[in-house]
Amino acid sequence: MTIQPDFVSEELLRELSDSFRAHSQIPSELFNRFRIKRGLRNADGTGVLVGASYLGNVHGYILNEGEREPIEGRLTYRGYNVYDLIHGLEQENRFGFEEVGYLLMCGELPNRRQLEEFQHTIGLERALPDNFTEDMIMRAPSRDIMNKLAGATLALYSYDANPDETTVENIMRQGISLMAKFPVIISHAYQAKRRYFDGDSMFLHVPDPERSTAENILHLVRPNGKYTDDEAKLLDRCLILHAEHGGGNNSSFTVRVTSSSGTDTYSAIAAAVSALKGPRHGGANLRVVRQFDEIKQNVSNWKDEEEVADYLRKILDREAGDGSGLIYGMGHAIYTLSDPRAVALKRAARPLAEKLGFGEEMDLIELVEKLTPAIFKEKKGSDKPMCANVDMYSGFVYKMLGLPKSLYTPLFATARIVGWMAHRLEEVTTGGKIIRPAYKPMAKNVEYVNLEDR
Repeated sequence: MTIQPDFVSEELLRELSDSFRAHSQIPSELFNRFRIKRGLRNADGTGVLVGASYLGNVHGYILNEGEREPIEGRLTYRGYNVYDLIHGLEQENRFGFEEVGYLLMCGELPNRRQLEEFQHTIGLERALPDNFTEDMIMRAPSRDIMNKLAGATLALYSYDANPDETTVENIMRQGISLMAKFPVIISHAYQAKRRYFDGDSMFLHVPDPERSTAENILHLVRPNGKYTDDEAKLLDRCLILHAEHGGGNNSSFTVRVTSSSGTDTYSAIAAAVSALKGPRHGGANLRVVRQFDEIKQNVSNWKDEEEVADYLRKILDREAGDGSGLIYGMGHAIYTLSDPRAVALKRAARPLAEKLGFGEEMDLIELVEKLTPAIFKEKKGSDKPMCANVDMYSGFVYKMLGLPKSLYTPLFATARIVGWMAHRLEEVTTGGKIIRPAYKPMAKNVEYVNLEDR
């Protein structure tokens, strides 16, 4: 593949960038003076209320006489506690991601006939259009699969006979199609990356319409296409826990904003994929994995609490890690005492970790989870409650399953597509207005000067 030549000189870039910096800096005190809520966050860390939703509820604290009071985290989908959903699936030993997708997009849990018809339709929709892989994925492979997923999502617009209609029926049809196709797109994009950027062999398996989403992912990504039921069920639980997280998370809000403009489904979802790519959002689990790789290399005894604690202190002091002073996987904007996604994923991961020989590594993760709050308080002097978030365990699960790091965030997108589509449906049918928040204008009036006099 030929890379486009760059005609922009470094000297020109420097001049343009210096001009921007000189005329675009906004002093931080102005945000306080004008009560500007950066990141749509209130001063106490709570989110600015911008809408209403039946979909997901993220509950991590209560306000008691104006003060945040920590509680155990609770995540509900359409009113159902996510713990109850997973427990029910475990009791019946079933895959559940498709069922959760039905719940989020349609509003209720399906009966047997409805679920089987929904699953059958998803299976039929998995196949990509003729020559799509060759024309849209292989011809312009990407180092980052998220960029290729966004581009492929936009490209599907051209293969849709009715791409722009915004009726519930048409958006539902498009949502089922994207839910089915995302695993195939990311697996084929991964193969293209292997071939063109990693110098490895490429293998393309055909999706199986009779298998679940989790089973298809493992089948499509692994060279031999094989997996165990335990592995597929664990991945299924991971997909369920990533399917939805309220309308305030960055990518779901992106869907809301773009959908409010009246744009098509493919444009709205491609924008959400682009938002999720950011390391402050969907890319966080990869940072957790990288940090634990470093901890394992620099801590000789993973069971020695004091040695592990000393290294965590170095990370907070920016003497170790990536220099950010952050222990990735710890802390959340809403959850205080616990993140229910982390709790559920940790419980589901333990049996397979013991079976596959990852028990000691999981012990280390749990030890870091245990030690970090006290060390953070010691170093920062903060009494703010801190719990492990889902990223602490999701990357570990993907690693156990032998999934490549380049697929971690695309797998997040493959799960979140059902939440995104549910938010799109809700915004299109109930929003009613284009989302347009205000920004404080800072520029003063300036008189125009003729070109020769500047």
